[in-house]
Amino acid sequence: MSTVDGTSALSADNATHVVISRRQMVTASVASLLGWSLDLFDLFILLYVAPVIGTLFFPADVPTLSLAAVYASFAVTLLMRPIGSAVFGSYADRHGRRRAMIVAVTGVGISTALFGAMPTVQQIGASAAVLFIILRLVQGIFVGGVVASTHTIGTESVPPKWRGFMSGLVGGGGAGLGALLASIVYFLVSAAFPGPAFHEWGWRFMFFTGLISSVLGLFVFRALEESPLWMQSKQQSAGAAKPVVSPVRTVFSQYFTVLLVNLLLVIGGGTAYYLTSGYLPTFLSVINKLPSGTSSMVLMGASVMAIISAVLFGSLSDVFGRKKIFMFIGVLNLLVLPFLYLGLADAASLPAIACYALALAFLGNAAYAPILIFLNERFPTVIRSSGTGLSWNMGFAVGGMMPTFVSLASRTTADIPYSLMYFSIGVFVLYLIGSLVIPETKGKFD
Repeated sequence: MSTVDGTSALSADNATHVVISRRQMVTASVASLLGWSLDLFDLFILLYVAPVIGTLFFPADVPTLSLAAVYASFAVTLLMRPIGSAVFGSYADRHGRRRAMIVAVTGVGISTALFGAMPTVQQIGASAAVLFIILRLVQGIFVGGVVASTHTIGTESVPPKWRGFMSGLVGGGGAGLGALLASIVYFLVSAAFPGPAFHEWGWRFMFFTGLISSVLGLFVFRALEESPLWMQSKQQSAGAAKPVVSPVRTVFSQYFTVLLVNLLLVIGGGTAYYLTSGYLPTFLSVINKLPSGTSSMVLMGASVMAIISAVLFGSLSDVFGRKKIFMFIGVLNLLVLPFLYLGLADAASLPAIACYALALAFLGNAAYAPILIFLNERFPTVIRSSGTGLSWNMGFAVGGMMPTFVSLASRTTADIPYSLMYFSIGVFVLYLIGSLVIPETKGKFD
């Protein structure tokens, strides 16, 4: 509700009301959206140049093995993200979301730019692949920190009726916006470095643009105020006899069962994302054999569709509840996704390819749209960054490994659509099980 001076009263549901200005609400929302989108922008750069990176850092006689190696390097980053969430999430729960966000987003941008300066296998041999993996490990820690901060401060700074919307806007909309920015950069760099020039210099400039995210993030975060719910929690815990000393330890000791149940949904949502939006760049290049410029245009459209889907289903969870939306999305994806993969593989015209790609992006991003707020509602404010970050990153780490398994399971590139079909069926069976066993969390935010 709004007050006469232009501020809004935020209900912490089971806690007392917190008053926040509209300016603070807007700034927190923009910062969360931008922080996560810049983070995904940096990660999507690798997905867009995966075939090139495969030949330069992980050469193999079999193309699918080379692709699998690139996606494995992507999965390595995801495996480090829970560590980043433990470090930055604990810091965010004890010292504030804002500080954690600034350091994490800056770290992701700088580490991304360093990939552009990496020597290739042709220059230094196998050491190039080792250095590439090491830098991916470092990047993964910072990425985990971004999740711990961006996935809490936005939802903690808006009224209850907007939290599902914010979940879709940040979690899915941020991913879509990051992919859109990466698509635009891919289009511009491909035009500036056509053909063989892209394999020599273009891919490096793709990574160099990571510096933009660091600079832009610092500019936006200067105006960001701390989470009002965290400030309230900090004031309340100051007089507590036993304040929470280790948020991460509390999550694993007192909320371990909650964490395990969360993973049923997050693994499904994360896999849906990586096997649709995450795999589309490779699918369009390897299966549909689209030119870089044409592919980037299709990917831009898919990114816009991802934003629409995430915001829509996040908002619907405010109306119908989280559990019902999860169940609806699970059934829809289980039935439709397999046909979309095969249809995209058989599509011969550009309009048909675009339609299938847009549909894949729409359904894949719907799967995790309400997950961010669902995770927020599963943990109290004093451990929310740690609990949300660990749940999200552990689940998405498993989901991020699925493209590697898909590539390994495919003997030839022609088998990839069928592998995607079978993997999606298995994943959404798990997702539906999760949606059945979870409690309804709408309105539980303390």
